[in-house]
Amino acid sequence: MFKSGFVSIVGRPNVGKSTLMNNVVGEKIAIMSDKPQTTRNTIQAVYTNNECQIVFLDTPGIHKPKNKLGEFMVKSATDAFKNVDLVLFVVDDSKKIGPGDKMIIENLRNTKSPVVLVINKMDKLDESDLFDIMKMYGEEELFKEIVPISALKGRNIKELIKVTSKYLEEGPKYFPEYMITDQPERVLVSELIREKVLHYINDEVPHGVAVEIEKMKSRDDKEIVDISAVIYCERDSHKGIIIGKNGRKLKGIGKSARKDMEDLLGSKINLQLWVKVKENWRNLQNYVSNFGYTDK
Repeated sequence: MFKSGFVSIVGRPNVGKSTLMNNVVGEKIAIMSDKPQTTRNTIQAVYTNNECQIVFLDTPGIHKPKNKLGEFMVKSATDAFKNVDLVLFVVDDSKKIGPGDKMIIENLRNTKSPVVLVINKMDKLDESDLFDIMKMYGEEELFKEIVPISALKGRNIKELIKVTSKYLEEGPKYFPEYMITDQPERVLVSELIREKVLHYINDEVPHGVAVEIEKMKSRDDKEIVDISAVIYCERDSHKGIIIGKNGRKLKGIGKSARKDMEDLLGSKINLQLWVKVKENWRNLQNYVSNFGYTDK
């Protein structure tokens, strides 16, 4: 009997949801950063073995929104509670249930889907602390099972797959075996650039950055892909920070992104980057939608 289904990965920002999903499918399809609210769209990742196909929905971290972009991200995450076979609620090694986790737990009480708790960063916990965290969350009487993992180190991922498959029903392969995501290459490429921006600049800028791919075309005579992209920010001062002294930061962003793109596309990349300002774009619905943050 072949089983298949859809599984949402939800949790606060920066608890390791994208790291978990990348580890499960064995490829980098969701960008990662130590800065919160890195993931903005719901991303589908496909895991297939001989017995099942699991379509994971990696969602933005649930937080209190402060602008139109934040509202879209939270709606995208909470919508992913609905019409799925299972919800994986990911928490970290915190020894108390904070207000963010409490808010998500209360939302999850209204879902009809079963919920499994995933305690990430188990590599940072000794046995007694892990037991205490499992006991603390168990008292919520919400979770069907509790699975500790380390997404970064790949510990207990096979057990999580095994537990997840228990809640799937007999069904078809929704995607071919070779597919690991439904994301278009242009989206993956733009997200790789945004990831490098997050890594290269300080905390005051990242949430106001968006990336638009203006051109992406393979050359006919060579195995080279020409890519032109614009990094948008909200202030002139942020533009200067992204470019850096003598253009050093922008060069570093481009060099690092180019390497990941070549791994992703299997081709040499000719990457051209520009930085432009769109003031306060996160609060302007048309800009939020134009940058791809839309339900459509």
